[in-house]
Amino acid sequence: MGASERDLTGSGAVGLVLARPARLLGVEPFFMEFIGGIEERLAERDMSVLLHIVATQEAEVATYRRWAERRLVDAVAVVNLTVDDRRPAVLHELGLPAVLVGTWEGSPATPAVRTDDAAPVRDALAHLLGLGHRRIARVSGPAALLHTHARTAALLDGCRAAGVEPPLIVEGDYSREAGTRLTAELLRREDPPTAVLYDNDVMAVAGLEAAKELGVAVPERLSMVAWDDSTLCRLASPPLTTMSVDVYQYGVSVAESVLERIDGVPVTERWSPAARLVPRESTARCGVRTTA
Repeated sequence: MGASERDLTGSGAVGLVLARPARLLGVEPFFMEFIGGIEERLAERDMSVLLHIVATQEAEVATYRRWAERRLVDAVAVVNLTVDDRRPAVLHELGLPAVLVGTWEGSPATPAVRTDDAAPVRDALAHLLGLGHRRIARVSGPAALLHTHARTAALLDGCRAAGVEPPLIVEGDYSREAGTRLTAELLRREDPPTAVLYDNDVMAVAGLEAAKELGVAVPERLSMVAWDDSTLCRLASPPLTTMSVDVYQYGVSVAESVLERIDGVPVTERWSPAARLVPRESTARCGVRTTA
């Protein structure tokens, strides 16, 4: 997928750097679908994606400097925006056209394909509250990510407005290992949650397996909701209720904004496809009597 640096002569490529362990890329469907959407749109212009995987955001910034110096890409798409993210400022300084993937209110102003991270959380919470759940937990992604902050705020506000106890939020890293460990820790508590929200599909499927190993029946004793409706969720037993996003179309939208940046025309305001609740067999009415 994509092209290697030595194949490029300074044009016809869009850069995408993923600062994450390479092992996660092989098991997490999200980015494969996302990149597929970008490449489909770029192929219409005989362009490709230059994909580079690094361990840290510092290494990502170093990559941008190298690409700008060697003119290896025409523009970049920047994912996983963080609190106090320095990448938009660095790219502005380098004069490297960029499109941000996610909602960005910081400086400098940079074209972005925005995402509503709060509404899907409210929908998932309403689903669980409607089933009678009052002890709700969440296995989140890394706390430094802006979309993690937005989801956390929406969940806290929603529980407060509903008059239920604050949700228990534990931080994961999107990996199978995190899903297994954190779910087990939650279920071993004296007052375990009756429902858990997960920030991606990989952690949710791992959490489902952890619950089975501990003898916690899903959904009879525990309801589970995943984010990203991948094949992993549909083939799980029981199939997982999810917040489903058209990730492929998300990638297409990002590519369209990137092409406008390359063409030097105003970038159309775009939003990622809205996440929608897809109820399946992993959620059911709470069987434990609780008090709000």
